[in-house]
Amino acid sequence: MPIIPQPQPERTLILAPRGRDALVAKTILREARIQSEICVDLAELLEGLRRGAEVAILTEEAMRDLDSREIAAWVSSQPPWSDFPFIVLTEHGGGLERNPAAAQLTETLGNVSFLERPFHPTTLISLVQTNLRGRHRQYECRRLNEELEARVHERTAELAAANRQLLAQMEERERVEMTLRQMQRLEAVGQLTSGVAHDFNNLLTVVLGNIGFLEKGLTAAGINGPLHQRLGYMRTAAERGAKLTDQLLSFSRRQRLEPKALDLNEAVTGMRDLLQSTIGGSIRIVTRLAPSLCPALVDPTQLELAVLNLAINARDAMQIGGMLTVATANVTLGPPLSPEEPPAGDYLEVSVTDTGTGMSDEVRAKVFEPFFTTKEIGKGSGLGLSQVLGFAKQSGGGVRIDSWPGRGTSVRIYLPRAAVKAATNRANPQPDLTAELLPANILVVDDDDAVRDITAAMLRERGYTVSEAGSGGAALDLLERMPNIDLVLIDFAMPGMSGAELARRIQARRPAIPILFVTGFADRAALAGVGEAHIIGKPFIGSELAEKVALALRGEVGANVVRLRAPSTAR
Repeated sequence: MPIIPQPQPERTLILAPRGRDALVAKTILREARIQSEICVDLAELLEGLRRGAEVAILTEEAMRDLDSREIAAWVSSQPPWSDFPFIVLTEHGGGLERNPAAAQLTETLGNVSFLERPFHPTTLISLVQTNLRGRHRQYECRRLNEELEARVHERTAELAAANRQLLAQMEERERVEMTLRQMQRLEAVGQLTSGVAHDFNNLLTVVLGNIGFLEKGLTAAGINGPLHQRLGYMRTAAERGAKLTDQLLSFSRRQRLEPKALDLNEAVTGMRDLLQSTIGGSIRIVTRLAPSLCPALVDPTQLELAVLNLAINARDAMQIGGMLTVATANVTLGPPLSPEEPPAGDYLEVSVTDTGTGMSDEVRAKVFEPFFTTKEIGKGSGLGLSQVLGFAKQSGGGVRIDSWPGRGTSVRIYLPRAAVKAATNRANPQPDLTAELLPANILVVDDDDAVRDITAAMLRERGYTVSEAGSGGAALDLLERMPNIDLVLIDFAMPGMSGAELARRIQARRPAIPILFVTGFADRAALAGVGEAHIIGKPFIGSELAEKVALALRGEVGANVVRLRAPSTAR
């Protein structure tokens, strides 16, 4: 498409190679103060048109003698706004009605006017000025069209920006709504989980308590062999169930962190069966345990949950088959390279490495964001790695992830070192705190009849006098009628009057009486002012119960008055 600039000043091109027509036309236009330029041939005319002109005057014979294809090509390639005007000077009687060639010129030039010779100067000047005005209107249309296009482009850009902003807001709203739904679902699951764990702990308390009585009964009757072995299987299963409820309570965030010196090698070895049953038999588990490993200061249950989360993620990344490596090591770290890593120092490392699909850098940058997951909808909460990071940071350590697309991923948990030696599973001889029992009257308050019965039976076996109450109101009534009660055991989560409310009322009436809480979970908010010596966690065994009761009666558990916050609404 040719560039047709608007020349300054106006310019008219003249192509009349024969005779004096070009000079005459130029003279007439000059007298009318119209600038013109004579072209000697078609090539010069085309060059003038490309430089810019408003009108072109041609003679009929000039067009007849020349190849019109070039000028026809220039006319057809004009931009949409341009319709260049031509004036053709014809011979006498050369109008359209008597000159068939004129029709051909109209088709070739498009916007053409015919003027017969000889012509009056005024006629030529009038015709040129008319075409100049028409050309100026074309220039104005071009300007207006360019302004309109610019405004349309600007408005389109504004609308596109507004549309992008609206889409971003819609996506953000959808993400927030999805996150809210996920949080609500997890909160509901957490509440359900804590309730199930509480009830399950009640059942396990009854199961373990009665297993203990059966074992003692069989021993007293001199019965040994297969029955003892089967009772041992039952006890092992019940204790595994107790560990399971600990994990459920950790998920629902109703388990208090209890960091202690821990042998990581022993912890990893103890988890092997659990890991294998969780990830399936198609994945081989390899453990690489460092010799002379320092003890770690960590909550064992939370560590087990974190490693289990990592193993499940590794299983999903490997899909079918593969190898999972769990390793331990003493490490010394330099300055952190990312926010999730711990400060420089000495740590214990537990790493979980898989041979799965690995992660891209983009995914790697988002893995610790809550609710971020690459799994299908409904297949993952997106909280696994964020919980692992939260646990590691809360424990005083951190996490590092190394991943290689197509080769696998390694997640390293860094934990602080303990200043004391780790405890082992081998029981050390402990002094028998119940060897010399103090005679005491104990009130047991629990809404679950079976739990209350087994708790009372354990205490009676130890020689205590036990009274029972199934609710807070019944317990207060017994205290009014029995002033000789020396200790109160209260189930923390009871319907109606909660254990916390009952404890406050007892303290108001008898501030010196010791109180112990028996609970299937530890609610941080409600039990914030209660020490571990005042709490007996379900499920418990007879020796644990007797030890804490003996300590409370001897006055060795601190102040009898337990400072409690407002009653908990948790089940």
